[in-house]
Amino acid sequence: MQKGKIDVKTENIFPIIKKFLYSDHEIFLRELISNAIDATRKLKTLSSVGEYKGDIGDMTVHVKNDKKKKTLTVSDRGVGMTADEIKKYINQIAFSSAEDFLERYKDKVDAIIGHFGLGFYSSFMVAEKVEIYTKSYRENSQAVKWTCDGSPRYTLEEIEKENVGTDIVLHMSDDSKEFLEENRVLELLQKYCKFLPVPIAFGTEKEWKDGKEVETGKPRIINNTEPAWTKKPADLKQDDYDEFYQDLYPMNEKPLFNIHLNVDYPFNLTGILYFPKLKSNFEIQKNKIQLYSNQVFVTDSVEGVVPEFLTLLHGVIDSPDIPLNVSRSYLQSDSNVKKISAHISKKVSDRLMDIFKKDREEFEKKWDDLKIFIEYGMLSDDKFYERAEKFSLFKNTDDKYFTFEEYEKMIKDNQTDKHKNLVYLYSTDKEKQYPFIEAARKRGYDVLIMDGQLDTHFLNHIETKFKNSRFVRVDSDVTDKLILKEDNIDSKLSAEQQNDLSVVFRSVLPDKPVFTVSFENMSENENPVTITQSEFMRRMKDMSSVGGGMGFYGEMPDSYNLVVNSNHPLIVKLAADKDKSAGKQLEKIDEKISPVKSSKEQLEKLNKGKKEEEVSQEEKDRINDLNKKIDDLERKREACLQKFSEDNKLVKQLIDLALLSNNMLKGEELSSFVKRSIELM
Repeated sequence: MQKGKIDVKTENIFPIIKKFLYSDHEIFLRELISNAIDATRKLKTLSSVGEYKGDIGDMTVHVKNDKKKKTLTVSDRGVGMTADEIKKYINQIAFSSAEDFLERYKDKVDAIIGHFGLGFYSSFMVAEKVEIYTKSYRENSQAVKWTCDGSPRYTLEEIEKENVGTDIVLHMSDDSKEFLEENRVLELLQKYCKFLPVPIAFGTEKEWKDGKEVETGKPRIINNTEPAWTKKPADLKQDDYDEFYQDLYPMNEKPLFNIHLNVDYPFNLTGILYFPKLKSNFEIQKNKIQLYSNQVFVTDSVEGVVPEFLTLLHGVIDSPDIPLNVSRSYLQSDSNVKKISAHISKKVSDRLMDIFKKDREEFEKKWDDLKIFIEYGMLSDDKFYERAEKFSLFKNTDDKYFTFEEYEKMIKDNQTDKHKNLVYLYSTDKEKQYPFIEAARKRGYDVLIMDGQLDTHFLNHIETKFKNSRFVRVDSDVTDKLILKEDNIDSKLSAEQQNDLSVVFRSVLPDKPVFTVSFENMSENENPVTITQSEFMRRMKDMSSVGGGMGFYGEMPDSYNLVVNSNHPLIVKLAADKDKSAGKQLEKIDEKISPVKSSKEQLEKLNKGKKEEEVSQEEKDRINDLNKKIDDLERKREACLQKFSEDNKLVKQLIDLALLSNNMLKGEELSSFVKRSIELM
């Protein structure tokens, strides 16, 4: 028996491996099986070129657990190792110095394995002792056994072993007993080894018989050695792609379509990406794309490899140019990874363009599900935007679809305002905003449906791309002001009448939300009262609600505009009723206010240009007295108008009609409206 010491420069290397080398201890099994697969494939290659004359036999890699002995064993029928190869590949860890290693990689532990090939040593994260039983494929090779107890010291001895290959036996430590449980091992094998190119057996297949689960005696093969992405697209049918998707995501609906990636220059990349059908815009789940390296699972956190917007997709990407163990910072800085990311983005846009050109009708049917992916891409990737603007679609309230160019041509004549800006009208809720949509249609305007989760951000983005254009929500103003034309309409009400009616309406408006009353000179055929919301404020609040960095606006209360049509017959009648009912009382108050205001104006005129200290206290007191008198009279005047408003059912009826058309009238207020409507009839 030979004894020795593993060639490292510090006694502390094993604690480093055990505690810090991997962020997740479970991947020890992936590392051991990856090594077994490599050894197996090497022997197949040697056999095919005649360098190995023996019978390769069954090349299945076997994984066995023994809870009584506290061991987990990985066995292969690969190339095996000689004693010299054990010394070279196992006993010598490639560090120039441990101090340099610790200094260089203390903040980058995930990158260590890729640099130093330490996959085998991940065993010591979970095992208190590791044994290697191995026999080389070389003629007349002597089988050997290597043993190490987690310190740099090892033993190497000759043994008898019938078959070529390697058995690695892990004697599990007490804090890693979970990896002796059948279900836990099976879980790891299915996670990391589901698509490895060599069969992997663990335990035996089971079936239900006489009401209970029994073993069949047949080895349980846990992997598909020829997954769809490893085959040529020409050899696959759509059913094959759909079956593979169900294999990846058993509980998911059938995807919209797939993209098969197959690149061999300037880097190697294969894979299949699927556009999933989202049940709702808010059901966005990332980490659904699985990254493989030569069919070995690496991660499902692929933000560095796949463009951010495509992390919404599902599927598989396999590239040997990406090392098995990488940190996120490595992925983001590696030149190969950046090329892969750019290629995937281009491949996706090319595929979408191809579908759009070949079968636009089918593309339109899928648009509502594709929209969130494409908008996300156009928002986050300028190059993708340039490609996607040719097939990205607008959908209007008639459920018709248009490219950006087609829609611009359709609305240009009728929806250009007096400043030569093209106005895109849109709705976020076809049902709630129906009255406004209908009013716009009567003017010959077309209205888009923009009800997606990203639409507020998307509108802001394309406004910067579209020349001389702006987007206006259809309920953000009265129809006459949505697209300002040259013609102006005169008001049938004087400024004084409008001021009085403003008090009348304000006095019976609900306390919440906040309302501002304004008057507009519109056609007498338009609604007498309309409720709108500022396009700017509403859009800022919408962006805040979906994380647009507008938190300040999100905290502000909702505010609306109550727009009164100064030319509607009911409003003109209301002004006349006000004059008839409260006119004399208002005149008397105005007669008292007029001389007081005149006296105040004269005093202010005399003191104009004076500094505060130059104005006498007597004059200051006089001005304060006049202000109090004016305030008292104004309050009396307002009380008079409020009394008129409370007694006149038409005022509240007009407000409630406007609230009702905006779906803002509910509960007790709605009941009162119905009762009042019957009374007025």
